[in-house]
Amino acid sequence: MNDCLFFGRNYSPKLIKNEPNSIKKPIQFKFENENEKQIKQISTGKLSTIFLFKNGKAIEYLNEKYSKQNPKKIEFENIQKVTVGYEDEAILTKEGNVFAKGENISSHYQKYPDKFINISSLIEDPNDRIIEDIVSGGSSIYLLTSNQNAYGIGSNRSCQLGLDYETLKKAEKPILMMKNVSKIFSGNNAFHAFLLNSNQELFGCGDTLFYRLKLKNPKELTQIKKIPKGKIIDIKCGYYHIIILIQDKKEKEKESQNPKRRLYSCGSHIYNGIGKFEDVSKFTEIKSPLFENDDILDFSVGSSHTLILTSKGKWIGFGSSSSGELGTENTKNQYFPIQIEFPKLRFNENISNYHISCGYNNTFLYYSPPSFFNLEEDLIKLFERKEFCDISFKTKNGEIIEAHKLILKYRLKEKEMIDYLQEIISKKSIKESNQIFEMIYSNNSEINPKLYSEIKEIINYNEKIEETMKRIYLNENENEKDFIIERKEKQYKFPKLILIMRSELYRGMFLSVTEDTSNKVTDYSELSDESFQIFEYWIYSNQIKDEIQITQEIIDEIQIGIDYFQLNQTNPNLFDLLINKFNNQNQNQNQNQNQNQNQNQKENENEKCSIF
Repeated sequence: MNDCLFFGRNYSPKLIKNEPNSIKKPIQFKFENENEKQIKQISTGKLSTIFLFKNGKAIEYLNEKYSKQNPKKIEFENIQKVTVGYEDEAILTKEGNVFAKGENISSHYQKYPDKFINISSLIEDPNDRIIEDIVSGGSSIYLLTSNQNAYGIGSNRSCQLGLDYETLKKAEKPILMMKNVSKIFSGNNAFHAFLLNSNQELFGCGDTLFYRLKLKNPKELTQIKKIPKGKIIDIKCGYYHIIILIQDKKEKEKESQNPKRRLYSCGSHIYNGIGKFEDVSKFTEIKSPLFENDDILDFSVGSSHTLILTSKGKWIGFGSSSSGELGTENTKNQYFPIQIEFPKLRFNENISNYHISCGYNNTFLYYSPPSFFNLEEDLIKLFERKEFCDISFKTKNGEIIEAHKLILKYRLKEKEMIDYLQEIISKKSIKESNQIFEMIYSNNSEINPKLYSEIKEIINYNEKIEETMKRIYLNENENEKDFIIERKEKQYKFPKLILIMRSELYRGMFLSVTEDTSNKVTDYSELSDESFQIFEYWIYSNQIKDEIQITQEIIDEIQIGIDYFQLNQTNPNLFDLLINKFNNQNQNQNQNQNQNQNQNQKENENEKCSIF
């Protein structure tokens, strides 16, 4: 599949060149700059679209009515997240600052002003100005601070800031909406918002919620009690409907299977996916044979349409398709979920690296592979994925955090420290617990220095991750190595976690949910024994063994192996290490040869002298 597909209403001809206003079948989106291909996130609305790239830079396309300069580079770097609403947009930087612009952000009325302003600096409490997350509504922007406080800024014409319109018509600086918030949910065309606290209690506000959920007073922030049982994973809001993703609770704490995630909807029957003439005023499960035995990986909601990606690689949609926003040539409303045919995935791609971004009445599908720069980054990415977690910890609120026992065994000083770690986690919130595990995995005290001081006595905080990996490599316990690579009648055992961290080939294999790979072996006989030893040692240590002699044949074989195994190359990468070692060996050999020649020459001269 292409890196980025687009379909639906094309508001700016310069966004998709030489194409009609309505694009009813997916077409490839092409970037002019080669460096703008590693997409991290896309956020799109009616007036603008922002592309955020892996390098922390971003570009925006504006509706042609407001700008002739497309695309336009956004002036900031180290951008972590972007969000676009119907009339406003915002960016979150690595430092925790939020810059925004738009009709409802500017202090003076100006149709889509061009200047970003730092709205996080306008928060009255100076201790609450570090922002962790940003979310767009239809005409407002929501901020979640590092202290877990939720703020809103912008229009309040539908009471989406949690206050009656007569009390507040517009917030020109962020106002505090609620404390102890873990997540904020809204949508780029929605005039309502949801706030979830750390106890999984859900609150909502916004005038349109009156006929969505029949709240007694939707003009104020109100707790929503009638929600399905389970853990709330995500909520996305359209203008006419709301979709919520809920994960079933495990019946037993140590269940091996991941609990199922289900979609629920409320809102207008035309767009909610429940069925024709089924207006729902409470969250009702969306049931379809298309994902009855499947799991939901990603979904996105536009003004009046919804797209879903399942773990078996199915693309499913429902709602309005009048502008082609479902990617089919059929422009009729789809009252029930339908499967949408898109190009097949590339070989061994991880389906979870695909994402959906729905705008007002258009859609982007894009491929965003994880960034792997070093082993610390790899471990954090793996901590976020739960496929191979095999040990559970309970927080003070009873929430369960799962981790990888193999990594903990080597990152903690003693085996008994796992029990002590459980004692620490049992007194912490879910946020603090996640930070503790991230610090154990990455050995980065800057994530939360105060918490780090509590755990540094139980972890190998002076040991680099590469040294941890070497200890796993040298460990004699074969039970921890759960995958076999078989070649030339020899077997090499690896922990799956290690292969996932180093190889795109095995990441696609092990993280795929479409087939069982637990008992598979790989027969790869192209590498000689010497080359495979280099590959094996580098997988763990990111180094080359000192005693290995490098030849040109080995270099050629390794180059083929790098492509075959799709190795995640760090800096310095394996090929560069080989070339450097090969050159050093040749240089040393030449020096030895010169020394031998000089020695022989001296001996010959001495012999001549002795004769005379």
